[in-house]
Amino acid sequence: MGPLSPTRTMRLWGPRSLGVALGVFMTIGFALQLWGGPFQRRLPGLQLRQSWASTPGPAVPSCPPRQRLVFLKTHKSGSSSVLSLLHRYGDRHGLRFALPARYQFGYPKLFQASWVKGYRPQGGGTQSPFHILCHHMRFNLKEVRSVEGVDRTGERWAHACSQDHQGRRPQAWRLPRHPLTQELGMGATKVLQVMPSDSFFFSIVRDPAALARSAFSYYKSTSSAFRKSPSLAAFLDNPRAFYQPGARGDHYARNLLWFDFGLPFPPEMRTKRGNPHPPRDPNPPQLPSGVGLRAHTLDPNALFHPVPTVADGHSQTSSSASLDLRSSSFIQWNLAWLDSVFDLVLVAEYFDESLVLLADALCWSLDDVVGFMHNAQAGGGQGGSAVGDGGLTAEDRQLSARARAWNNLDWALYVHFNRSLWARIKQYGQSRLDSAVAELRARREALAKHCLVGGEALDPKYITDRRFRPFQFGSGKVLGYVLQSGLSLQDQEECERLATPELQYKDKLDAKQFPPTVSVPLKTSRLPSP
Repeated sequence: MGPLSPTRTMRLWGPRSLGVALGVFMTIGFALQLWGGPFQRRLPGLQLRQSWASTPGPAVPSCPPRQRLVFLKTHKSGSSSVLSLLHRYGDRHGLRFALPARYQFGYPKLFQASWVKGYRPQGGGTQSPFHILCHHMRFNLKEVRSVEGVDRTGERWAHACSQDHQGRRPQAWRLPRHPLTQELGMGATKVLQVMPSDSFFFSIVRDPAALARSAFSYYKSTSSAFRKSPSLAAFLDNPRAFYQPGARGDHYARNLLWFDFGLPFPPEMRTKRGNPHPPRDPNPPQLPSGVGLRAHTLDPNALFHPVPTVADGHSQTSSSASLDLRSSSFIQWNLAWLDSVFDLVLVAEYFDESLVLLADALCWSLDDVVGFMHNAQAGGGQGGSAVGDGGLTAEDRQLSARARAWNNLDWALYVHFNRSLWARIKQYGQSRLDSAVAELRARREALAKHCLVGGEALDPKYITDRRFRPFQFGSGKVLGYVLQSGLSLQDQEECERLATPELQYKDKLDAKQFPPTVSVPLKTSRLPSP
């Protein structure tokens, strides 16, 4: 049978047949346009703003979300990742940040309300309220929180201090007013400061052994003690050969968490610049039983004079018998005060568990606390692994023990808040928590695959877009992110929020709240250390 002639073709494809064929082709084209075809890179079933919950029930929390927040951003504790969550949440919801003029609030000096950009005290005219205070500072409660009428902090703190960790009333010490609440004592009245009295206060802590490793790498050029030491092991082997209390930058070298929390030091141990030799405690706080196996990897007996030995694969400690009881009371006194101020303290080693508890406390959805790690160093990382020395060599275990002993006030802080975290987990429910953590991690992985080239953090040499290149400081490389191409406009906006480093995001928020009259390009080479 030969080829069809034009006349025969027209007979076969009459007007009705041509109309049907045209309709089929139009339907296929419309479907391809609707589904995005191969030209839009979209993960099937993934919407960056979808709502979801960890347990069966309504996806949206029934309680109103809390949006008055004070986050104490501690150094080298995974706090940049928490800051990223707050930046993104506040930006999306149009909240107003209390911002520093540059990138920190006068650190290492104690925070002053006058350092907040655009802040005017009571009587200075009308101003919009601040929702979030979250950038680096040395904590100073009396300059942070407003008091309208009667403040009850003094009462809560005195009640918390009225018993020791075993339920007994301490005999070796009395209950003076805490130095940071001298103007906020029982029945006190004060003019408005930066944040309202009903703000939610939270922070984050990290095992001092891991923190010391990160701080030594990051602040080696900043701390005179670290700069003079050839290695962290050499420093911890004989720290007093390098460390001089009050020397420039040496607050990074000892009890950095205690310093960031703005806590006072024992009077007899203060130096000219207030960075003392820390006290010793004969009765370190004990972890309660039944708070989860991972909590028991901490050895609270190693708080002050650990001398590690290895027996049967476990680290054991011995401690000095002659210790000062007053130091124990002093530490309990300050920890009780922190409990009266902070609503929640996250633990870096249990970062995802902490985020679930944070979402629950703030009445946020889990989507609000899904994010990427920020300011992590290559080969390091911040948080995410349980505390414990089981996988370390005997030398590394001894190094960790020395770091915890040298940073004994930080170790007391860490043990205390690790204990409170696991008590909170027990109340929340372990199985419920496990389910929420699994969902949180699955969500983060899906977002990383959808948003990021390689699905993970990259060496800064691959990051050519200055909007996403993290500030480089210290001896290690700070990792960052590169966005996928071909994202939809909505997904591009949300992926940018997830990937933007803290300094660039602060500049973005600053420009949003205080629109510049003249555009000034960002000069990352002149940015300070975060």
